[in-house]
Amino acid sequence: MKKNSISEFELERQDFKIKLKRGVNGTVSTASYEDPQLAAYAPPLMPMPVPGGVQTQQIPLTNVPADQEIKSPMIGTFYRAPSPEAAHYIEIGMEVNVDTVVCLIEAMKVMNEIKAEAKGVITQVLVENAKPVEFGQPLFKIRPT
Repeated sequence: MKKNSISEFELERQDFKIKLKRGVNGTVSTASYEDPQLAAYAPPLMPMPVPGGVQTQQIPLTNVPADQEIKSPMIGTFYRAPSPEAAHYIEIGMEVNVDTVVCLIEAMKVMNEIKAEAKGVITQVLVENAKPVEFGQPLFKIRPT
């Protein structure tokens, strides 16, 4: 941070956030890490001395699987349910496996069932119902189990 004259750094990804602020003499004055789902399991963060006298905090992320994306295999219109009055195929927090249907994509008047193709828990829905999607566009985030 000192080398690049950065006084504050913040990184936010899906369900976690890290924030560093540089204090007087180039030391890290505050450091925090947030992940609501892992807060109960995270060990306390401890300051660690590093060369040059700057202190940082060690953040244990080794056992946290990164969220993966379920992407659209085609161009079309995204639907979360088989019909307007039906329940959604999946909701946030639901466990899915490789054969679980997660949505429909309508392409050229054909309704195509899209499967998760992974085992895990749905953490985000990235597309609004009845909106167009592109090939390769992320539809959902899934945390592998």
